[in-house]
Amino acid sequence: MKKIVLIGATGFVGSHILNELVSRNYEVIAIARNSEQIKNQSANVKTVSVDVNNTQALSAVMKDNDVVISAFNAGWSNPDLYNDYMKGAHSIEKAAENARVKRLIVIGGAGSLYIGGQQIVDGDDFPEQFKAGATAARDYLNDIRKNKTLDWTYFSPAIEMNAAVKTGRTGVYRVANDEPVFDKKGHSRLSVEDLAVAIVDELEHNRFSHMRFTAGY
Repeated sequence: MKKIVLIGATGFVGSHILNELVSRNYEVIAIARNSEQIKNQSANVKTVSVDVNNTQALSAVMKDNDVVISAFNAGWSNPDLYNDYMKGAHSIEKAAENARVKRLIVIGGAGSLYIGGQQIVDGDDFPEQFKAGATAARDYLNDIRKNKTLDWTYFSPAIEMNAAVKTGRTGVYRVANDEPVFDKKGHSRLSVEDLAVAIVDELEHNRFSHMRFTAGY
């Protein structure tokens, strides 16, 4: 059984990925800035407080593990969100390299997906309050695509992936690469529980090595 490091284990996405990993009996090192806030206290979970910008400390925690899953988020209300996300994401990538981890799975944003040949984040109607974070996630995708050392995968959530999508865990979803997955009503939707399923499925089957993928109903 693979040993997993999960970064961002207290976040909306990270906490659900942790629950999915535990439900499949994985051993997980769950990392957060304040690990006391990690709710899942399963016997298979070891909680560790680490600042993602401390590359050396992060690498030490990653050592002797098989896969790093990064659900890192620099905070939507952060006034320096773009720079802080880029700094943290690159630190995580470097730490994984230094620790000689075999695999890195990054949960990014939907803004880098294409509709009609244009990335969503570049659209005139893209919400300004999400622009910095979405642009950072897009720019980091361009950066990690240059990485030839790690066996990386980048995941872009569906456009509608938030607390309002109350489908719960169905375990059923469809995948694509650079364009959103739309349902019959023209919506790109996925619950956070099924996002977690998609991520752990990818961990197990490794279908998108050195690729970006997305998922939806």
